[in-house]
Amino acid sequence: VQLQASGGGLVSAGASLRLSCVVSGRTYTSTSVGWYRQAPGKEREYVADIKWSAGTTNYADSVKGRFTISRDNAKDTVYLQMNSLKPEDTAVYYCVADHLGSWHVRNQEKNIEFWGQGTQVTVSS
Repeated sequence: VQLQASGGGLVSAGASLRLSCVVSGRTYTSTSVGWYRQAPGKEREYVADIKWSAGTTNYADSVKGRFTISRDNAKDTVYLQMNSLKPEDTAVYYCVADHLGSWHVRNQEKNIEFWGQGTQVTVSS
């Protein structure tokens, strides 16, 4: 699986931004695609994931209610709609995927099989 992330940028607090991740290669019913982020000086953290086939979603508590992950199977793309952005959302965002499913994506960061390049999101106060 190859992942191509895009959509980052510089926005003001309270603004919205949508990240895209184009997924190419073979997927399975167990495949989950998600997002991680890493802020300067901090460890990488889980943001959200979606099961590629069923569309089941999960979110980190820090983004629940503000971020929405979705997918368009016809376009082979996963989106992360980010609303009400805060300065603490500033980070490099990475698209990830793993055939072992959602629990693996959420809890086994170091063993996630597929990573895309990062896209920078900067939220100014």
